[in-house]
Amino acid sequence: MRLYTRTGDSGETALIGGRVRKDDIRVEAYGTIDELNCFVGQAAAEAAQHEQLAEMAALLVDIQQELFDCGSDLAYARPGAPLKVTPEPAERLEQVIDVYITEAPEITRFILPGGSPLSSLLHVCRTVCRRAERRVVTLAADHPANPEVTKYLNRLSDFFFAAARVANAKLGVPDTEYIRSKEVFRKRKK
Repeated sequence: MRLYTRTGDSGETALIGGRVRKDDIRVEAYGTIDELNCFVGQAAAEAAQHEQLAEMAALLVDIQQELFDCGSDLAYARPGAPLKVTPEPAERLEQVIDVYITEAPEITRFILPGGSPLSSLLHVCRTVCRRAERRVVTLAADHPANPEVTKYLNRLSDFFFAAARVANAKLGVPDTEYIRSKEVFRKRKK
């Protein structure tokens, strides 16, 4: 099998159901999800280096599968195509986020991306995820797009924030507070 096809040499690429320019918003949306997936793979590899983060590493690999499903759903140029992303993955992320919130120290100020290398990388995932979400919102404004993809990406960025904090906590590295921030978060009720 050849890796190159030469069919994109003119600046077009194939979608399921047609060809578009490589800078088409649909390609930009699923391409940004692909970029996110690369960073998630890097985060999964980093998490796998720490025994106490083995569950997180496995979850990140599951997220890679779900991101591929998101990209697949966005690659359809025609409405009525079979979709892969359902409400279940976002609901599962909510459950994980609820657990992660209890596993990290409370915060009262904004925090900066940083701490451990894994936490820093998870913050990169969070920001790329937000960009992917913006691209999907732009796509969905004018073209058919699975609304569950947007919901999933919105929840996923929250997951990355919570995971970054848990990574720091489990690795014994403090979060970096934004020192110019006033106390903006309330303490959890016990």
